[in-house]
Amino acid sequence: MQAVILAAGEGTRMRPLTYTRPKVMLPVANKPIIEHLIVELKKAGIQDVILVVGYRSETIRDYFGKGESWGVRIRYVEQRRQLGTADALKSASHLLDSDFLMLNGDNIVGAEDIARIASRDRALGIYRVSRPQDFGVVIVEDGKVRRIIEKPSQPPANTINAGVYKLDATILDCLEKTEISERGEYEVTDTIQLAIGNGLEFEAVELNRWIDVGYPWDLLRANEVLLDEIRPEIRGEVEDGAVIKGRVFVDEGSLVMSGSYIIGPAIIGKNCRIGPYCYIRPHTSIGDNCHIGTFVEVKNSIIMSNTNLPHLNYAGDSVIGEGCNFGAGTKVANLRLDEKEVRVAVKGRVVSTGRKKFGAVVGDNVKTGINVSINVGAMVGNDVLVGPGKVVSGTVDPGSFLR
Repeated sequence: MQAVILAAGEGTRMRPLTYTRPKVMLPVANKPIIEHLIVELKKAGIQDVILVVGYRSETIRDYFGKGESWGVRIRYVEQRRQLGTADALKSASHLLDSDFLMLNGDNIVGAEDIARIASRDRALGIYRVSRPQDFGVVIVEDGKVRRIIEKPSQPPANTINAGVYKLDATILDCLEKTEISERGEYEVTDTIQLAIGNGLEFEAVELNRWIDVGYPWDLLRANEVLLDEIRPEIRGEVEDGAVIKGRVFVDEGSLVMSGSYIIGPAIIGKNCRIGPYCYIRPHTSIGDNCHIGTFVEVKNSIIMSNTNLPHLNYAGDSVIGEGCNFGAGTKVANLRLDEKEVRVAVKGRVVSTGRKKFGAVVGDNVKTGINVSINVGAMVGNDVLVGPGKVVSGTVDPGSFLR
């Protein structure tokens, strides 16, 4: 069976992290989001994968190639303009067999759920959430999908569309008849609704696990879940006097120096220098070629590759991009003084993260001077320079120099 993965979008709600990469290539537990999905497809016995790519497609193509390293066959289709999920599926229609899966590339689902959906004739994966108004709500009767309502203000149910579909060739006829939605896109949910109106049935299959990554703080939640499942292994070197507790993975070429204290679950990439005398707390992912140095504390964060936190730094509940360098004493705050949920400006509106503890989102190639403070909920764009002693709050545009 084939799987079509939609991976063409930019992910504007993920800025500044998506200025340099598509959303599906953001790392969680040191692997791109979409890689976790491909691995689960392989576990479910699906080895023929079609990736619908668009924004910065070369990033995906260069990373996965033809898929040999993952034991799958990968082919690519370019969606030149992101006109919606139905348009994306249509762009891949010439490669499709009679039965196939379709999945959103920015969701993480497990192999068991994928296999259950694949075993149906036609099916839609559903999941129960506390805020269904943020998603497409699915009305289910007698185990069948009856209606899909996009982001209703008064949701009639808490079951939402999880973006995993088992489809067949009959859906392709409905693609041609799908009209543009109120959001200005051709949406596959409208295609399915049209198919239901024509008498086709879709089973509603409730997923056991579904991780949606829509905002930067969702990366932390996904990271927490996936790190809880890692297999501990030390491939690098751990010096005498370093302490490692719990499920910790240290990759090849990395050195954990004396005095370092690491509590899992945590993962450290290749060719990193950790310590001496640093503290890495649970649910932290550190990418390749990073330096976490003396008297540095990192907690529940994603530190991307080639980034250095070398002296007297603190980063909690944060996502820090590639190629960053923090000056001595740079610290990221992660808790409001009133202990209310942290709110962040995203695309011109203020959004609640749903988290009492959330630090900052720092783009690629950000450099800070000594004794810089980065406030709760700050969004720092790529290539920002921050002078010594500065306090960083709110949104900082890419390329800014805070003197």
